[in-house]
Amino acid sequence: MTNLRTLDRLVGTWHISGGAEGTVTYEWMEGGHFLVQSVHLSQNGQDVKGIEMIGHLKPFGESKSSDIRSRYYDTLGNTFDYVYEMEGDSLVIWAGDKGSPSYYKGTFGSDGNSHSGAWHYPDGGGYETTMTRVSPAGGGGNG
Repeated sequence: MTNLRTLDRLVGTWHISGGAEGTVTYEWMEGGHFLVQSVHLSQNGQDVKGIEMIGHLKPFGESKSSDIRSRYYDTLGNTFDYVYEMEGDSLVIWAGDKGSPSYYKGTFGSDGNSHSGAWHYPDGGGYETTMTRVSPAGGGGNG
């Protein structure tokens, strides 16, 4: 099972630039079983606010999922599912299921306060983006 704590490096508020502009904030939900991302971005001429719950799925009567999964909801009425993977300084976010042709791949800078990468789409589209930490956030998870 992938340890949710591998995503602790995301905790804080980040300025986003590139193909999307704005801020995102990651913080641990009380209890540490979920990482919550709050989004306020401008992309393709649209102002988007959203929230994403990131953690292991645990349906009634079942064990936790081995993958770190999420569901994102936004003010445009979208709901997107993702799978997160963190290995070393590399972050991959798969749109839908792991191995999807739509994914984000990026790398943390050596100081941990920057992250650069790109979204890749099966039609050859996508966009580059950079995150720069604006402020750290407190709270510990135990996921």
